Amino acid sequence: MVNSNGTQPKIPSRAELPGAISLGASLVAAWLIGSAIHGAGVSVGDLVRGVPEMGRIVSEMFPPATDRLAAVGKSLLETFQMALAGTVIGVILSLPLAVLATRSQSPHIIFYYLSRTLISFFRTVPDLIWALLFVVSVGLGPFAGTLTLVIDTIGFCGRFFAEGMEEVDKGPEEALKALGATRLGIIHCAILPAALPSLINSSLFALEKAIRSSVVLGLVRAGGIGIELKVAMDMFRFAEAATIILCVFALVFFVEQISSRIRRRVMNGG
Repeated sequence: MVNSNGTQPKIPSRAELPGAISLGASLVAAWLIGSAIHGAGVSVGDLVRGVPEMGRIVSEMFPPATDRLAAVGKSLLETFQMALAGTVIGVILSLPLAVLATRSQSPHIIFYYLSRTLISFFRTVPDLIWALLFVVSVGLGPFAGTLTLVIDTIGFCGRFFAEGMEEVDKGPEEALKALGATRLGIIHCAILPAALPSLINSSLFALEKAIRSSVVLGLVRAGGIGIELKVAMDMFRFAEAATIILCVFALVFFVEQISSRIRRRVMNGG
């Protein structure tokens, strides 16, 4: 067979057989995956046997109950307030920490590694652990949940803010340095304006994440609608649980739509 230009088509090379190291690594990976599935207790038989029970629970969820809409709405508003307050405070605190975690802007390598370590620590510890800590420290209620979301937002935004500032064009920064601008002047006039779209994107994603997280925080009585959902499930009031789940879905969907519109305007320079 000849191509239209008269040349012989190049036959694609066959996939090479893996070497001894690659084969060994693949076998170890397969063993680890199989061991994880076994250790996690994954059972297709149990899942199949549980389908009828799942169907019964879903059938009891409909139609959703409407007798406690006022209480559910109040808890949902509290959830949104926690998420919004925690995100805003977390974003504000993330900015200076992210500057220190940016290699080109950090005043010293020690500050760079300390800030990176702190951000990683905030991001690594699960939300429920922070929530339990703050519940013990400041008591039950939305304040403990808000503090948890502040820490979670710092761990999330601190990392992405720093990466966004690392990726900006170095031209304006170098020009300002040549003119004798101070470090704060460079950050204010060159780094932050260039990284602003990335910072806004990360902040909006953090708000969406905080709303979903705030629902779970209620399970440890750190405020929000999670406690309403837990009580409904514990009391086998599945119709009420369905109402709460639908309300949470509506809130998350609404916030995601607004965030998407803002992100599109930011990316289009509007």
